[in-house]
Amino acid sequence: MHIGLIGGIGVAATVVYYQRLSSAMAERGKPLQLTIVNADVQELIRNSLADERDAQAQVYAGLIKRLKAAGADCAAITSLGGHFCYDETVPLSPLPIVSAVKPLDDYFANQGLKTVGLLGTRVVMQTKLYGQLKKTNAVALETEIESLGQTYQDMAVSGFCTEHDREVFLRAGRQMIDVLGADAIVLAGTDLNLAFDQQDPGYTVVDALDVHVDVLARLASDEMTLEEAGADR
Repeated sequence: MHIGLIGGIGVAATVVYYQRLSSAMAERGKPLQLTIVNADVQELIRNSLADERDAQAQVYAGLIKRLKAAGADCAAITSLGGHFCYDETVPLSPLPIVSAVKPLDDYFANQGLKTVGLLGTRVVMQTKLYGQLKKTNAVALETEIESLGQTYQDMAVSGFCTEHDREVFLRAGRQMIDVLGADAIVLAGTDLNLAFDQQDPGYTVVDALDVHVDVLARLASDEMTLEEAGADR
């Protein structure tokens, strides 16, 4: 299956999607059919902060039309924060969309995680992953959502994580484990690999990007149908 990705939001996350999808397909000994279109991260930030869901959905629809013209069979958004207008995008999309949020609930439950702490954009933390977790409780540092969200946004836009920013995220994760009782910390922002890769924070970390990539790799290798992946049409 030919996978279409909406990338650029941010660039670092797009690179990791490409790297990990390519690696997953290489392990299977199968070629990767992939097309990536580039979204404007600043436009996404403006629309997200203003809650302009319809406007961003129209942007996505145009990008997905380009993916379809390139031969893609499905589309995926390489940003959990970029899913803020997911419901508005689905009816406009000419291709089935494979959510990065929907697979997480079952994944957490299958891993025996009863409570997860979230790091990501303001909206992801405020809405507890858009309220889509039914089997697992999600927590966030309520008093620090604004500052953590801004730190994450700055990192995603720059594609670079400073040592200070890394310490901020690692400390926030530890606080959710120790104070809020989280069983694991979820990197619910696809650029957080910049802060957590090659780190041993001393607690369990789940990279939501990996869960999404696993679904996309199974689709790309025809191990799973779009219906089994829960793709929205």
